[in-house]
Amino acid sequence: MSLDSSLKVGADLTKHRNVLTRAERIARLAAQGRFDLESDRATGLPKVGNRKVVPGGKTKKKAAAEGEEKK
Repeated sequence: MSLDSSLKVGADLTKHRNVLTRAERIARLAAQGRFDLESDRATGLPKVGNRKVVPGGKTKKKAAAEGEEKK
């Protein structure tokens, strides 16, 4: 019996989102020192980039060099 496509596992539900919630934007700005939790207002917040960081793989040159060193 197959699993219905609407029933997702936990790993599939945690995808990258480009849009942050207001609380996430405030937390990120406060960590950068661009927002004071005591005096600044939560309206009119500056934009906050949320880029997905892709881990880099080995290049062919590096993999070939490592293969030659092991021999």
